[in-house]
Amino acid sequence: MDKLQVVGGAIVSGEVTISGAKNAVLPIMAATLLTDQPVILDNVPLLEDVNTMRALLQKLGATVTKEDNGVLGFSTEAATQTEAPYDLVKNMRASILVLGPLLARFGHAEVAFPGGCAIGMRPVDVHLEAMEALGATISVNKGFICAKVNGRLKGCDLNLGKVTVTGTENIMMAACLAEGRTVINNAAPEPEVIDLANFLNTLGASIQGAGTHTIVIDGVERLGKPTRYQVIPDRIEAGTYLVAAAITAGSIRLNAVNPKHLEAVLALLKKAGAEISCGDDWIRLSMNGKRPKAVGFKTDIYPGIPTDMQAQLMAMNAAAEGDALMEEAVFENRLMHVPEMRRLGAHLKQVDSNVIQSSGRSSLTAAPVKATDLRASAGLVLIALMAEGSTVISRIYHLDRGYSELDSKLRSLGVDCQRITDNLEDREASEEEIG
Repeated sequence: MDKLQVVGGAIVSGEVTISGAKNAVLPIMAATLLTDQPVILDNVPLLEDVNTMRALLQKLGATVTKEDNGVLGFSTEAATQTEAPYDLVKNMRASILVLGPLLARFGHAEVAFPGGCAIGMRPVDVHLEAMEALGATISVNKGFICAKVNGRLKGCDLNLGKVTVTGTENIMMAACLAEGRTVINNAAPEPEVIDLANFLNTLGASIQGAGTHTIVIDGVERLGKPTRYQVIPDRIEAGTYLVAAAITAGSIRLNAVNPKHLEAVLALLKKAGAEISCGDDWIRLSMNGKRPKAVGFKTDIYPGIPTDMQAQLMAMNAAAEGDALMEEAVFENRLMHVPEMRRLGAHLKQVDSNVIQSSGRSSLTAAPVKATDLRASAGLVLIALMAEGSTVISRIYHLDRGYSELDSKLRSLGVDCQRITDNLEDREASEEEIG
């Protein structure tokens, strides 16, 4: 299994192009099951999660072709299988997103309970309750979610008990082909939800309100428009590179990015002392050679500080000037990177079950560490940039799930890092998707 060796001491400087969004492309790929017309997606990132979703769609009978770098073609006309097997679903929580499309188009679906990174409880009860409200019969048999409906699903008003991104997306996809109007109250407002809605509308769906907490879907009988669509840039990848520059007192320009998706993170980085300027599709950050100042934060749903940026910002605070309190308010078990960061000398004190106090240090020391999930991996890479010596991060298959060509991009920014292959280490089950 690959490991990543990072030599500390580099000042991150240069330009980097941001890839397509992992959390946008996966539901859009699942949504291709709703149509029998050809679809071409641009700006598809090179990720293991994309490969997993591609394999799942092919298992269901779809044809997925790589037409160019970052371009995938989809033909789901022959997709007649409706069982999503455990051997694929176990590796990625986003696999649950095929439930709505399969049920809406074919009237039945069998989807194994999905896997995911162990970052906290992410039950699929909201998904299942919504499908039942739309008229489906749901049962669980031998680890599979079995859903059936006679005829078309029926639109209804849904009041979600909690804000859930994948839940909102699954319901939205199912409701596209339902009879009548569906209203999703307490919907997730994330940019990735908006991107999915925009994609579905290009297929012929009728969706309004995406990006707010109330989404209205007027069902249609068929999504029959051939479509070419470009996936939005990955705001979490963008935020990670911004923090890489900030933590090393460096400077960076991000290209092919949407600054509006990062307003909360940019505001926090400005508090940390960063000088930031933005255009329509670029962001420039400079620390002017100064060490960042510690900044307190609490994660929240969009447009707040993303939980997916918590580990990266914690790494910055561990090397910043001053103390700060950081609260993880989205997932109850997303602080497993804290002991690993302490191995490098970070002063991180747990003051509550989900609150960490940092006392920034100007000097850290390299040590071997183990990644526990996707974003924790990124946090460990960032803190390793400040550690004296070479830090070896194991289990970086997590990184490959969510960061396209991370090591080569870091090298282009001046970081001394390389992959190390260790064939003797066992790979453990994992994976992640925000729900």
